[in-house]
Amino acid sequence: MLSQLMVLFGFFSLVLVMVYWVNRAVNLFGDLIADGHSGRIFIEFTLLSLPAVIAIVLPIAAFAASVYVINRSSNDSELTVVQATGYSPWRLARPVLVFGLIIGAMMAVLAHVLVPLSYGQLREREAEISGSVSARLLHEGTFLHPAKGVTFYIREISPEGELRDVFLSDRRLKDREVIYTARTAYIVRSESDTTMLTMVEGTAQTLRRSDKALSTTTFEDLTYDISSLITPDRRPGRRARQIDTLELLTDTEAVAIEVNDSVGEVLEEAHMRFEQPLLCVVAALIGYAALMTGSFSRFGVTRQIIGAIFLLVLIKIIESSVSTPVRANGALWPLIYLPSLTGFAITGAMLWQASRMRRPGRAARKSPAPGAAA
Repeated sequence: MLSQLMVLFGFFSLVLVMVYWVNRAVNLFGDLIADGHSGRIFIEFTLLSLPAVIAIVLPIAAFAASVYVINRSSNDSELTVVQATGYSPWRLARPVLVFGLIIGAMMAVLAHVLVPLSYGQLREREAEISGSVSARLLHEGTFLHPAKGVTFYIREISPEGELRDVFLSDRRLKDREVIYTARTAYIVRSESDTTMLTMVEGTAQTLRRSDKALSTTTFEDLTYDISSLITPDRRPGRRARQIDTLELLTDTEAVAIEVNDSVGEVLEEAHMRFEQPLLCVVAALIGYAALMTGSFSRFGVTRQIIGAIFLLVLIKIIESSVSTPVRANGALWPLIYLPSLTGFAITGAMLWQASRMRRPGRAARKSPAPGAAA
């Protein structure tokens, strides 16, 4: 059974990761390519987002694999044969528990190591490319919008770095709108480390909004400050999600001040990294236990599967409800583990019920004794 669970888990994980990853990639594609970034940057960002996507789908894949294997074993009468040899639902739960622990170990590696590392690297790369002039502005034949109310266009960029046939529209001021056109332009750095656009042989058309008056100025050269169109290239501050678990637990107050979060939010982040692996175990066990509570029916175990899904939703509701009090008061951090404890309690109750339904004495009491009067 364990081997079947692992094979089906791999299949469902692959499908779900692809679905979530494609959805994430579409959003990234719109954001990055629209800003003029290359395909290499797009691939790098999608790969860095992969650990977080895997962490999302692991509990779902574990639940789906557990339900599918138990349902197939029930339809093929394998469970009936095994139970006839004396195996109780508690004994049959062992491979499912081992399976859940394996998935929980995977989730622990993701939650404590891979996701914080990938999130920190992603933030650093975002800061680097946001301050890149070439990524934000230097693209031939494309109307770019580096800031709200600003449109920038370059027909051609020469090998020497000369910008030819430049168009710049600035609509950020309330009282006027200015359109600059130039035959050539250059991007230079001033002594004060300000990025300037020097335009040569062009015109500036100013539209005064109050009376719709248009004035045109011809210039030989004009310097325009484009620093406001480019995010400064600086190292971003840390976030709780990218800090290792040990620091979150041992230096909580200092981390809370650094990341501008409450102590409760920092403790929630730390303890959720322990809670997520437990939820993987719970998801696998609930999928198994729910199907074991059903008796034989020609309609299959559809009702039990729906019940298992409802129980998972209930656990997610509990997880969401404990988040608010923990964030408000860090001393309530034990509430973080309430969803998994509830899941284990529900699993135990369902397995106890399944064991009662399959006791030989119970079946004997239900059937009439031999020779009894009709």
